[in-house]
Amino acid sequence: MSVHDVARGLPDISALTGLCRSLAVLDAILCPEWDHRWHSFDARWSPTEEAASMRDGSGGEYTVVFSAAGAYARGFDHESPMSPHLADGPWPGVLDDVPAVFRRYVEEPRFTDEDGLPEVTACLWRESTDDRWRAGSVEFPEDGEDSDGADWLFQLLVAGTPESYQEWAEDHFEVAVDLAAVRHVYALRPLTDEVVAALAPGRGLAELAADIEETGYPAAPTAPAATPPAATGA
Repeated sequence: MSVHDVARGLPDISALTGLCRSLAVLDAILCPEWDHRWHSFDARWSPTEEAASMRDGSGGEYTVVFSAAGAYARGFDHESPMSPHLADGPWPGVLDDVPAVFRRYVEEPRFTDEDGLPEVTACLWRESTDDRWRAGSVEFPEDGEDSDGADWLFQLLVAGTPESYQEWAEDHFEVAVDLAAVRHVYALRPLTDEVVAALAPGRGLAELAADIEETGYPAAPTAPAATPPAATGA
């Protein structure tokens, strides 16, 4: 599966934003140590942008930036033959067609190495007026169209199901993962202590407050204050 297959498989921007938010919250519940999580979501990446990211701890990563202009996604597989570190620059076609509205992300310091080289092997984008995701005209190496790493980098975003996350999380975190609780989070329903405990026994909602705020995940509605009874005359 190449970046073009991923482009055909990704949901629309709104659905993808919710999915990325859910992945970050699920990782936060299952893994208290931030450094060991794969998925994160920064609802305040900038004053006007949100960003989802994945890092596998071994050099594979992606970032999706959401803005009023649309969404821009870059993936980097450090073992790919299309790595800019092997080709002395981005692989031909990967970034060439990025529209002007997203060009500043190509050289964004958070997406480049210390020499300013874009760390990218797969790139997709979707403007807010687009009806689909797009990718550049890439001529893939002889290793095949999956050489860019897009197939495994974006697999959970393309699958988009609670079952796919459950399978991945059970393998990665080596714990049983409650499917009903995953479905609750995928539906972006407010978290409860019961849902958190179903995923991570012994953990509670209170200790996730910072993660929930960072991701912008929907908070439970606050119960209205009780109205004191009216005073009665003697």
